[in-house]
Amino acid sequence: MGRDLSAMENRHHNSPLMKKNSGLLKTLKFMDQRFEEVLIVLGFLTFIILINLQVINRYILPFIEFANITTWTEEVSRYIFIFVSFLGASLAIKKRDSIQVTALVDRLPSGLQKSIHIANTIFMLYFSYMIVKYGYTLIMFQFETGQTTPALSLPMAIPYSAVPLGFLLMAIRLIQNLMQDTKHMDVKDGLIGTILAFIMILPVLTLGESSISLLLFGYFILFIVLGMPIAFALGVSTLATVLATNAIPIDFFPQTAFTSIDNFPIMAVPFFIAAGIIMGGGNIIRKLLNLSDELLGYLPGGLALVAIVTSMFFSAISGSGPATVAAIGTLLIPAMIKQGYSPGFATAVVAAAGTIGVIIPPSNPLVIYGVVSQQSISQLFIAGIIPGILTGIALIVVTYFIAKKNDWRGDKTAFSLKNTLSAAWDAKLALLVPIFILGGIYGGFMTPTEAAAVAAGYGIIIGMFIYKDMDFKGLYRNLAKAGITSSVIILLIVMASIFGRLITLERVAEVVANFVLGISENKWVILLLLNAFLLLVGLIMESLAAIVILTPILLPMALAIGVDPVHFGLIMIFNLAIGFITPPVGVNLFVAAGVAKLKIEEVVKGIGVLLITMVVVLLLVTYIPDISLWLVEYMR
Repeated sequence: MGRDLSAMENRHHNSPLMKKNSGLLKTLKFMDQRFEEVLIVLGFLTFIILINLQVINRYILPFIEFANITTWTEEVSRYIFIFVSFLGASLAIKKRDSIQVTALVDRLPSGLQKSIHIANTIFMLYFSYMIVKYGYTLIMFQFETGQTTPALSLPMAIPYSAVPLGFLLMAIRLIQNLMQDTKHMDVKDGLIGTILAFIMILPVLTLGESSISLLLFGYFILFIVLGMPIAFALGVSTLATVLATNAIPIDFFPQTAFTSIDNFPIMAVPFFIAAGIIMGGGNIIRKLLNLSDELLGYLPGGLALVAIVTSMFFSAISGSGPATVAAIGTLLIPAMIKQGYSPGFATAVVAAAGTIGVIIPPSNPLVIYGVVSQQSISQLFIAGIIPGILTGIALIVVTYFIAKKNDWRGDKTAFSLKNTLSAAWDAKLALLVPIFILGGIYGGFMTPTEAAAVAAGYGIIIGMFIYKDMDFKGLYRNLAKAGITSSVIILLIVMASIFGRLITLERVAEVVANFVLGISENKWVILLLLNAFLLLVGLIMESLAAIVILTPILLPMALAIGVDPVHFGLIMIFNLAIGFITPPVGVNLFVAAGVAKLKIEEVVKGIGVLLITMVVVLLLVTYIPDISLWLVEYMR
């Protein structure tokens, strides 16, 4: 009898229905784990190839004009980029990767932290629901009116569908995270979180239309303090204000979510991020380090100087401070400590050198500033060259004297021209990258976005087929990482654009300008106040978030006192770059400390003199405009 039951069970498990169900479960599990990731990688590969084909067709095969490629590649790339951005935002939520301020929340009791997280998630879910709801309405409108894309005449409903589909996926990932969190949570904490959300929404029900600014900034500050991701804090605070005041129609939200990033220049951000990630983990960075070592390794503090110079080289590839710190710190911090350097100082030097990555071109913060302020990204890039080099030289001089005082020396004892030339030849493929990027842009051959796409494609070819230090799995992993990193930034821009509509409506920039000009009309004093304010902002807010939020508010004031908008962009980015090495939010500090496995307090002790050096350079850049604008004038 037992044998018969066992046989029946085996037949049941091996039945076509059970096999079908098993296959379905595996498929669903794969989609849950890899759905966004696979589409992001395919999307990245597609628009990297398309933009490179556009450049190739223009200069190498101009007589072919393959399938009118120059008329449709940009359009297709833009729309794929929009889909990839919202897919990446969903994946970032799944992996809990976001830009947020948690300094206060982290100090609270564990139970209260969980309750606040529940409240934040409720608001984020409701915001996502509203975008899905009104995004669907927008798509139906596009179908009804028959609007089509300019180049390929596709229904506009197709690209617009990226918004509701993206936020639907975000909502699903938020619910999954919430379900996972509640498994390890007391019922009491969940109830407190729900009650807290209800209490937080009461002002929406009680304050009237006269309180738009109070509601908008009050909610934004509240959500920031409570650790909500900054992108959602911008969106949710705007939604709460609109629900209370009817200041603008809610259907403006999904429309702005699309139009704010349907922008070819902004695509430079994911391309530069991809190029930095691809080239930061392979032989390119090692060859740059070797060249820098041959140039400066024989001096006191040789390896520390190598870190600074290599950061300057790599900055012209990655456009990112944290990426530069991670790539260089992994190799150099352990080597410096082994040679007797103070661990805190060795880590601090790499963290400080990484700030050059957002000053010297290409720079992702400069791209974001250019998009938000509607200034030429090419001019901003060239304006960053001298300030970036000046920062590097200043750090080199200070580091040299600190190392000499402490007798920190490397193994090399003398400069060798032969070895240096050999190292330069060995690093030729890495040294070509800045030439491709900056030469292509300033030679008028490519836009910044096209140059970034060429850099990403170049990195893939070098890594896979020449140095062969990246296989298909590595490529997949790098592009997925680039997708998440860039999507967090793009979602920030989306939400800031929605937030900015109310700022414009309330004339916040005009109010701020009048207030500051009421304190003083002296240009030098106002610039000092601006620097002090931006340095304070850099202490508590991530640079990209600060750029998208503050540029529309501060730029009009800078223009009112006669500051060139490109010069102001460098002032703003330099201030916020210093924020990369100042706690509690200093990203470079945390990345470097993580690489070195040191407590953040040890790194902060070593950063003091380097921080003062950067503030001195900031004042020079602020009060001597020609440092930024001398090369720009040649372009104009």
